[in-house]
Amino acid sequence: MAIALNDTLAPLLPRIAGGDRGALRQLYEATSAKLFGVCLRILSDKEESEDVLQEVYLTIWRRADRFDSARASVMTWASTIARNRAIDRLRARGPLAHADQVDEMEIADGAVGAEALLAAAGEDARLHRCLGELDNRTEQAIRTAFFEGVTYEALARRMAPPLGTVKSWIRRGLTKLKGCLEA
Repeated sequence: MAIALNDTLAPLLPRIAGGDRGALRQLYEATSAKLFGVCLRILSDKEESEDVLQEVYLTIWRRADRFDSARASVMTWASTIARNRAIDRLRARGPLAHADQVDEMEIADGAVGAEALLAAAGEDARLHRCLGELDNRTEQAIRTAFFEGVTYEALARRMAPPLGTVKSWIRRGLTKLKGCLEA
């Protein structure tokens, strides 16, 4: 198998293996849309795909030192991790719980358009107002996870409750935020 010599993502892996969060952020920005698409195609569930995507980046963070550019490109390696994690999640549902495949769902390429930037500027104030309507614990969890980029696992260690509890707080908080922002 011939590996592309211009794998621009390959230099990020040794940095990630060395604990460079900025390198992980760069990798995330370059690959998350595609990896989310891999997860969504297998699971057909947006929330579950988001959870699996987070697990994918935790795996990359922990195993970056095992990446071998002679065997695969970074994108192929990361896609394989995403595929395997999504299949594991699908199998965990049980034999009768397989969802229908989603073929026609559009996946954004990650590029922010001008309209979105303008809308985001106006939405910023609404977002902060809606965040203020959440209970303090949930607001803190969401702000820490999404604005500071702290993983759910690290957040659970910081806040002390079990990981599942933190995920539930955030999921319910995001549902409330969505309702508030749509109002």
